[in-house]
Parts: sequence; C-alpha cells; structure tokens
Amino acid sequence: MKTLFAFVAVVSLLCLALVRLGSPSSPGDGEPLTLYCAAGIRLAVEPAVRAFEQETGAIVHIQYGGSGSLLGQLQVDGDAADLYLPGDEGYLDAARDQGLIAEILPLASMRPVLAVAHGNPHQIDSMEEVLEKDLPFALGSPAAAAVGRVVRKVYSERGQWQEIEGKAKVFQPTVTELATSLAIGQVDAAIVWDATVTQFDGLDLVRLPELEAVPVRVAVGVLTMSPRAASALQLARYLQAHDRGQAHFLAAGLTPVEGDTWAARPEVLVYAGSMFHSALEETLTTWARREGVELIRVYNGCGILVAQMRAGGEPDAFFACDSSFMDDVQQRFDSRVLLSNNPLVMITAPGNPLQLKGLGDLARPGLRVGLAHPEHSALGRLTRQQMEQENLAADFASSGNLKQDAPQGDFLVNALLTGALDATVVYISNAALAGAKIDRVPLAPTALAEQPFAMARQSDQRYLLQRLFDAVTSSGSQDRFAELGFDWRFGEDSQ
Repeated sequence: MKTLFAFVAVVSLLCLALVRLGSPSSPGDGEPLTLYCAAGIRLAVEPAVRAFEQETGAIVHIQYGGSGSLLGQLQVDGDAADLYLPGDEGYLDAARDQGLIAEILPLASMRPVLAVAHGNPHQIDSMEEVLEKDLPFALGSPAAAAVGRVVRKVYSERGQWQEIEGKAKVFQPTVTELATSLAIGQVDAAIVWDATVTQFDGLDLVRLPELEAVPVRVAVGVLTMSPRAASALQLARYLQAHDRGQAHFLAAGLTPVEGDTWAARPEVLVYAGSMFHSALEETLTTWARREGVELIRVYNGCGILVAQMRAGGEPDAFFACDSSFMDDVQQRFDSRVLLSNNPLVMITAPGNPLQLKGLGDLARPGLRVGLAHPEHSALGRLTRQQMEQENLAADFASSGNLKQDAPQGDFLVNALLTGALDATVVYISNAALAGAKIDRVPLAPTALAEQPFAMARQSDQRYLLQRLFDAVTSSGSQDRFAELGFDWRFGEDSQ
C-alpha cells in the first residue's frame, strides 16, 4: 500500500507540473484598454488608472460621461469599450441582463446628499424646505445620470417626484455638472453624491434621511465581447485591490470595499476530487484564460487531498468528492455549498455476461473485483459504507475476490476495460466516459456521494474565488455535470 501511495504522489506531482505548463500566458497584448466611466467618480478613477499604467506598462483610454449615456453607447456598440464603470451598480445589472457584461467587481459605495453653498446660507435641512422657500435647485437627468435615477426612485416612492421634477431649475447629465451649477451660483442646491461634495471647494452637504437610506454601490464591469478580457480584468482587480486602487476611492470620499490583495497575475490553488476532472476542466481552463490567472489544479482521491491539507497543503478552494471529506477539514473553509450528487454504480463487461444484479453478487466465488481504496477516496469509503449498510461487507471480505484497489474510479474503469476485472463499483460519472464499452448495474438509492465546494477562510483573493464559483455554477458548467450523470443540486441549502 505504501508503494501505491508513493505512485499516486508521483502522478500528482507530474499532473501539477502539466497544469502549470498548460496555463494561459500573461494577460495583455499591448493594445490599449478603453474604460467607460461615470464623470462623477473621475477623481477616484483617474489617479488609480494612471498608477496602474505606471506599474504595469498598460495603456488605458478613459471616456467620461453620464452613466446612462455611456450605457446607451454600449447598447449600440457592445465592443466599443473593455470596461464600464457607472455611478450605480444598477446600470451594470441592466447591462449584464442584456449580455453586455460578463464580470462585475464591487469597488465602493456612496450616498446621494443635498449640496449647498459653504455655510448653508439658506439654512436648508430638508427637501421640503427647498420647495417651500422656492429656491432654485438642480437634479441629475434620470435618463443620463445615476444620481438622477436614484433620486427619482426615492421621491417617486414618497409621492413627491412629480412636484420636485416640476420645480427643478436645472437638469444635468452628470453629477460633476450638477456640482458646477451650484459652485458658480446658478442654483442654491443640488442633489449629488457625498463624494462629489468633497471634490469641490466652497460646498457643504446636507444629509437627508430619505437619501441616507439608499447607499449606492459603485462597481466596474468587464464587457463580454472585450478582446482584451484578461487585461481588462487585471485593471478591474487593480481598482478593487485594497493595497492599490481602493486608496484612491477612499481619498476621493467614497467608502471602499475590502478588496483582494493585488497581484498582477494571481495564483490560485484548487484541490478537487478526481471525479471532477471531466466535469470541471473545461470550465476551469476557460475561466483561467479569461481571468489571466495562474490556476493550479490538483485532482486526486479526496482521502489523499485531505492528507495533503493536514500535512500543510493550503488550497484556496476545495471541490470535495463527498461531504464526509469536507467534514474532515471544514475548519479551514467557509460554509460549503452543495453542487451535485454522484450516484454509485456497478459496472461489468458489455452484456453483463455474469448476470450480476447487485453488491451481494460481488462475493460470488471466483469473481475478480476491483474497488476504490476506503481511506484514499470518497468512492472507496462510500462503497464500504454501502456494503456495511446491506450487511455484505463480511461476506465480501472473506470471499477473497478483491483483486485491485485504487484511489480513483477511472483506474478501475480502465482495469475493467482491459479485462483485468469482472466487476467494479465506480461513480456514474466515471462510467459515463466508457460509453457502450461497459454495462451498468444500478445500486440502492442511498449509494451516492454529495459534492460540496468551499473557499479557504484565509484566502486573500475572495472576490476572485467568487468569480471562479460563478463560472463553475454557470449554465454551461451545469450542462457538463449533467452530461456525466451528476445530479445538479446547487441552489439547495448548504450542508
């Protein structure tokens, strides 16, 4: 058994080397990036982008405008830009619903406030007072500016929008133009972002309760059709990084998120049970190439993976073959999410020439049987548990029919295909790859594994891992799981 473990360890190292060699090249092809950005957050974005250019050598063209106007341009030409950074994440949600945006990275938050001249000369403390005193005021255009859309929503719900809209003296397409109208004395008040007020000398802000209750999230989206997605995501990660772009958002008066740690090319280590290889590999490869990261995948029997973690291995994420193996290392991870079930099935030669009907037949005299190792893999553990549940374990052990054990189900399938075994028990996903070359014998409904996923508690790439999870739970990934016989269960309560 020591020889087997040593062999598996060598194979794991070789696979790790191959995965590293097969990773996509560094992001960036020298072509400039184009960022569509809301004018109201220019003072945060401009210095952050210029710092990114200096650090990475990239070139970024920024087009400023109203959030709605910029979205309108993208709706006409979906590949006109690589990134879109509106003043309200709601615009990104709308763009994603239209298929324009693939990834959304939260950056900061801000609130709408009533801006007035320094010292608040008219002593305004509510929107009602602005109306009662008949003061000239400015609003953002709801069709063009994020702040205008938010204000319309708030006061429409309070039944005041029609009056406020009718009495506004000025509508502007950007929050910067709103603040400018106030600064030059064109109006006595304007509703802008709290961060905007800090960017203009001679202005004070009045926080209104109805507006304080609606913080707006600022996020950046990467365009689905961007031909420079890896470079665009690198810039997006820079803006979100707590040790890079977030300092500029804080300095500009926004409330930043606690972003990931910056790395030009992050390294992500994923442990996954060997059963996942066919279901996950295409998704992981595509995700890593688009994201521009170094994704290291270690596929193996889950017992071996757990042993590696106990010996010091620190994966950023773990796709466990069965919940029982996640139990063994749960303290290292956040709450798990159940992805799928994978039923166990007995397989034989085509036509089932020995007419095997269930686990009890594996003790039949002279049968050559292969099973997964109960300590190295979830498959082996579950097979043993099922035999014990059906009171078959003792008879099988005394039969002497066990001719091979293995850490992975695909080893057993290959042994059956070469004629070395008469029967074995594997996951239905293992059997799916053999197609018509084998026969399948269903087992009891209780003979199945549950596959959870979890992120490491200590990872400094939380948002990056969430995007990995989003890729794995996408409709395309779900289809691949289903094709292999997995029962997709994402969306149910965590275990």
